[in-house]
Amino acid sequence: MSRFSQLWAEIAPIGRADSGGYLRFALTEPELTLRDWFRGQAAQRDMTVTEDGNGNLFAWRGEPWAPGTVLTGSHFDSVPHGGGYDGPLGIVSAFLAVDAVPKDRKIGVAAFVEEEGGRFGVPCLGSRLLTGVMDPSRAAALTDRDGISFEEALGARPVGRIEQIANIAAVVELHIEQGIALRTPVGVGSAIWPHGRWRMDFAGVGDHAGTTRMTDRHDPMLTFAFTVLAANKEARLSGAHATVGRVQVEPNATNAIPSLVRGWLDARAADTATLDQLVESVVKKATERAGRDGTALSVTPESVTAEVAFDTALAARLSALLDDAPILPTGAGHDAGVLSAHVPTAMLFVRNPTGVSHSPAEHASDADCEAGIEALARVLEDLS
Repeated sequence: MSRFSQLWAEIAPIGRADSGGYLRFALTEPELTLRDWFRGQAAQRDMTVTEDGNGNLFAWRGEPWAPGTVLTGSHFDSVPHGGGYDGPLGIVSAFLAVDAVPKDRKIGVAAFVEEEGGRFGVPCLGSRLLTGVMDPSRAAALTDRDGISFEEALGARPVGRIEQIANIAAVVELHIEQGIALRTPVGVGSAIWPHGRWRMDFAGVGDHAGTTRMTDRHDPMLTFAFTVLAANKEARLSGAHATVGRVQVEPNATNAIPSLVRGWLDARAADTATLDQLVESVVKKATERAGRDGTALSVTPESVTAEVAFDTALAARLSALLDDAPILPTGAGHDAGVLSAHVPTAMLFVRNPTGVSHSPAEHASDADCEAGIEALARVLEDLS
């Protein structure tokens, strides 16, 4: 087995569900087990491990947060029943790349907390806190579906200490490509589409499914269903992406008209103007439909991330270093996108042969993963 195969086999069973996908929510047992694995890998390399006040975990070659350090890494947490490569590939690759870089180079490996937002609802929570763009009191009060707050999950430690991110010379995050545009083993990221999550609460009148006449109903499920179809249509017309992948219903009974339907809209577009227009159109159509259904709609933006253009000179430098690796944008959000507003940042993508992600079918070949490690090692040595 290659060194990559050995390390990958160590973490592959952790958090795997019967579906074949992963349940590695932030600060739950599987993710905490992976964090212990992280500490063990750091110890094997005589790297110093630190944690900030926000749940982010770091391993350092040299002094923590030393000026001129190059930071790499990714995240351990997954979406519900997601793939195993999204996030962990960047951390496994980081440790193996460190092995190939001269020992006098200052390198840091990061495991950012709650990148997916699968537990507390805000994606890239750890990197947002690290860079000071997320209010610590809001973050501390975020709760999961069981009512456990982010602060409680951290062990009631204070949230919001900001480390010296300005000391970092560059950030490079390696990630599996979450599309099928990449035709070579490794590519370089150019940009991240603007994207966000909007919670949509559709309120109606709960009643009996068998005795309430159709003409007398104020059914929020109808408004919700119309909105899902409207989002799909508007996204297709504008060349954007719109998804409603999570929904809650009250009282959630087969023989009852719902009193409340809550859905989350994930919207993404190639530019901010298109995204804004998409969301505005969906909300307008949903509001008009609510008026006809006798229901009420409220919309809450839970997280909105502006368009990210990675450092173009840095991307070109890495592409040239990697034998003219292709440069391509992505519609997926990443911690690197948050960090890019504060430090020169780049991304490396490893080929995904099917393009499937956030699914048990997500996959990259060992050969391509090893090519990614080699590319990351070359980049870290060059930048450090």
